[in-house]
Amino acid sequence: MGQAEGVTLRLLVWHVHGSWTASFVRGRHDYLVPLLPEGGPWGRGHCGRDWPNAREVDPAGLRDADIDVVVLQRPDEIDLTERWTGRRPGRDVPAVFVEHNTPTGDVPRTRHPLADQDAIPIAHVTHFNHLVWDCGHAPTTVVEHGVVDPGGLYTGDRAAIGLVMNEPVRRGRAVGTDLLPAFAEVAPLHVWGIGADRLTGHFDLGERLRPQGDLGQDALHAGLARCRVYLHTPRWTSLGLSLIEAMHLGMPVVAVDSTEASRAVSPGAGVVSADVGALVRAVRELLADPELAHRMGKQAREHALANYGLDAFLRNWDALLDRVTSGGGA
Repeated sequence: MGQAEGVTLRLLVWHVHGSWTASFVRGRHDYLVPLLPEGGPWGRGHCGRDWPNAREVDPAGLRDADIDVVVLQRPDEIDLTERWTGRRPGRDVPAVFVEHNTPTGDVPRTRHPLADQDAIPIAHVTHFNHLVWDCGHAPTTVVEHGVVDPGGLYTGDRAAIGLVMNEPVRRGRAVGTDLLPAFAEVAPLHVWGIGADRLTGHFDLGERLRPQGDLGQDALHAGLARCRVYLHTPRWTSLGLSLIEAMHLGMPVVAVDSTEASRAVSPGAGVVSADVGALVRAVRELLADPELAHRMGKQAREHALANYGLDAFLRNWDALLDRVTSGGGA
């Protein structure tokens, strides 16, 4: 039987993507997050985040733990769950696989690691990912992102461009790192994210490049909201939650038209184009016209609240978990 209205499930879920997990664990359920002494990819725990509904658990105690659903995010977690709990996801315990990423390699024909099985449904975080992954006959669905609303903090008092880029030097063209010099000619680039400081050794942009570090969400949002415009440069990554957060802040958005960007940014909320010259011109116009920037930012916030709000995200996940626990798949 499926879960009744208001029933709390016990979910095993790894801390893989902090922003996504921060939203996911704000539901009504009991979230078990593995913690290992050495941390690492399989045992990060909370990492100091305020997640009241999530409990850090020692994997050694999972064999006797009551687990209603395993929320998988990496293929290796299937075998890891069996080793830690003695139960095979999809066979001995219900499971769902969250696909956060776009495929790599021969993209039109890239097979998903869970393709052609029917025991574990695949939940894509964007419609674009759902389109481009070849999942064979595996059950699939889409549960779009939702974020905790940081509030309409936008002031835009700095004539600067705000970006959030994790590991921009290593990821290079995938996240549009090579595009930064063209925008730096227009205004200073304030860049937040993991490894953003390495950009200073990658480009010689002087004072035009201003890495801000990898900050907590409150500090990130406060600093980002002072920038006049948010720039989204990825060519080939799944939709970054930082883009949705920037729209929640009330920032106007200028985005490379790739993957899910055209769906995420509504007309009037920003400019989306594959023409880099057009994007540079849009940034220049917004920098020169604060009133226009505020109008577009207001529309961006309204669109984000309506389409990427936390309540809808959690309702959609509850509906999927109900289907998974009742044996209905995706």
